[in-house]
Amino acid sequence: MSMETEVNPRHTIAVLVDNEPGVLARVVGLFSGRGYNIESLTVAEVDTTLDRSRINIVTSGDQMIIDQIRAQLERLVPVFNVVDLTEEGPSIERELALVRVVGKGENRIEALRVADIFRARAVDSTLGSFVFEVTGDSNKVNAFIDLMRPLGLREVSRTGVVAIARGAESM
Repeated sequence: MSMETEVNPRHTIAVLVDNEPGVLARVVGLFSGRGYNIESLTVAEVDTTLDRSRINIVTSGDQMIIDQIRAQLERLVPVFNVVDLTEEGPSIERELALVRVVGKGENRIEALRVADIFRARAVDSTLGSFVFEVTGDSNKVNAFIDLMRPLGLREVSRTGVVAIARGAESM
């Protein structure tokens, strides 16, 4: 398959909706009812004046599936706009993770070194553990977690992907 025809199976879709009860359940129901997988899901109110929320969904599929997802999302009544950030052009994606590492001695020192390299902050520290806050794209967060495994990784909590298009255009 050439680079021009290669399909990006991972898509980040931004959905602007009314901030009202049941909207998230309807969006998730659309995915589960058709057997589509959600890799990441974030929701937050973004406009208090208009009472609107933004849902960021990371999903995978060939172009036909992504087109179906987008068309079905656009038909939901409380949806105002659907944008596939993966296809619309350059976008910025970030994720935050809190990572608990338990260890002593050399592992503790190495965990601090790795955290420094990844620009992770220690947001909690005890004599036997750290909780690090790391932000970046999903690949960076995954790499940090992988390096912490042999150093005493005990727990991970992730926000999921938030994304926004680059430039002056908005949803």
